[in-house]
Amino acid sequence: MVRSCVGVVLGVLPVLALAACSTAPSFVVRDEPWRAEEERACLASGQVHEAPPFVTVRASLGGPSVCGALRPFAVSATAGGTVAFEPPALVGCQMVHALDYWAQRVVVPAARRYLRADVVGVTVAGSYSCRPMNGVDGALLSEHGHANAVDVSGFVLGNGSVVKVRSGWSGSPVEQNFLRAVHDGSCRVFTTVLGPGYDGLHHDHFHLDLARHTGDGRICK
Repeated sequence: MVRSCVGVVLGVLPVLALAACSTAPSFVVRDEPWRAEEERACLASGQVHEAPPFVTVRASLGGPSVCGALRPFAVSATAGGTVAFEPPALVGCQMVHALDYWAQRVVVPAARRYLRADVVGVTVAGSYSCRPMNGVDGALLSEHGHANAVDVSGFVLGNGSVVKVRSGWSGSPVEQNFLRAVHDGSCRVFTTVLGPGYDGLHHDHFHLDLARHTGDGRICK
């Protein structure tokens, strides 16, 4: 049976949640003007701009739909091209800046301290995806659907070896120290950081996003 592809804007009228009807899970969309406001401010600031081949502008992310960003970017490398993202992360303006800062100020220093090595790559398990949170039918639209989140499953070192979140979280002492330093440092950059210590859905990756939260404004688990 084909499911309905209609999401609901809370307190407003129903809107089309997916570009076309499919068997994909439906989701609920909130009316959040701050998203477009923050993205426009980021674009106007000049902090983020196209820098081929490392950061390129995408014409769209498969729209039109309620998902995506005003001006999406594909990030194939950060830190001046020294840290590759494979596959490239599809994100909005704010995430481009955050990922670059994160790679330079969190990931690279942690690797040098605990692994005595340079990180030359980040394995991207997921970025833009027009879907509900955790893929649950009827849930809120995921931050991935807003091009506002990246899932990271591993870190490639200069010698070609890979520190995987799945095995390294309970792996050797140096891997554990490195991954926990990255997790903790990520909480200073992103507003949501979820890892293996949170739940089974995140046993093999770090989820990083810039969602708005009440309270202290951050979720770090």
